Amino acid sequence: MRPGAPRWPVVLFDFDGTLADTIPLILASYRHTLDSVGDPAGDDETRGWIGRVLLEVLEERHPGRGEELVRRYREHNLAHHDALIRPVPGAAGLLADLDRAGVPTAVVSSKREETVRQGMRVTGLPPLDHVVGMESTPVHKPHPAPLLEGARRLGARPQECVYVGDAWVDVHAARAAGMASIAVTWGAGEAAALAEADHVVDDVATLRAVLLPDRRTEA
Repeated sequence: MRPGAPRWPVVLFDFDGTLADTIPLILASYRHTLDSVGDPAGDDETRGWIGRVLLEVLEERHPGRGEELVRRYREHNLAHHDALIRPVPGAAGLLADLDRAGVPTAVVSSKREETVRQGMRVTGLPPLDHVVGMESTPVHKPHPAPLLEGARRLGARPQECVYVGDAWVDVHAARAAGMASIAVTWGAGEAAALAEADHVVDDVATLRAVLLPDRRTEA
């Protein structure tokens, strides 16, 4: 078999729970932040917040205290970042395969660009030219603006792109942007919400097969 043409000309990726296993770090940071104000929340609840902008979540939970709580969250998150973040097996190889196949890629995340790039370094992911972070657009997933910004930076039309993520906000943002969507099950998302995606995959090998389908050739 030989690699065939990529299914989509451009691939955009979420970061948390998709390219890197940041879920334990995020849950621990939310736990620390909310416990500090006497408002404990279970991991099942906080998992549902992953993919949303931190300030929006905490301001919604504690109106008027969002910025204060974001500072507490980030202090904890940065202090424990490198110890708690883990690679997603095969993710680095997938990005390298896409690069070899000539497929432009970018990360579109609801966290700050510098934090995404730090996570990419820690988990051994190859650096990418384009990371659309929280500061890149005035509105955020599930709004399509961040994904459309990623497409713009790569000079692509939305219909040429697929967005790969692990949460319901990723699936909804892709649909709103006019992009195809792939949901991965190794992150934070619940099965019912991920089922709305165009494709649902359980491991990186299957994701690679969807993005770079093989073509059998005749002997």
